[in-house]
Amino acid sequence: MDRKLTCIVCPLGCSMVAEVENGKVLSVSGNTCPRGKAYAESECINPQRVVTSTVRCQDGSMLSVKTDRAIPKEKMAECMEIIASARPQLPIFVGDVIIKDVFGSDIIATQNRS
Repeated sequence: MDRKLTCIVCPLGCSMVAEVENGKVLSVSGNTCPRGKAYAESECINPQRVVTSTVRCQDGSMLSVKTDRAIPKEKMAECMEIIASARPQLPIFVGDVIIKDVFGSDIIATQNRS
């Protein structure tokens, strides 16, 4: 089975076709670099995403956060629920861990709040 993909690794957005059979990627075409091939293989077999969101701090202000590494795509909604339940206390600095080990990733602050 052929699967059409648009690479999201860099701004080129290569249109690729991955030939997938029995849960394995047999070939990838259309990529202009090795990163595109790796993306296509991962997307077909084990799609993952970095989650970016906001969380309400105890003082009511909003804080932008993200996972420090990609998590399985099918866990994104559950990850968002976990993030929504957090109420971190100030002060918070960029890189501080807000929630530990959410599907193998820490949720970290992407801005300062004091």
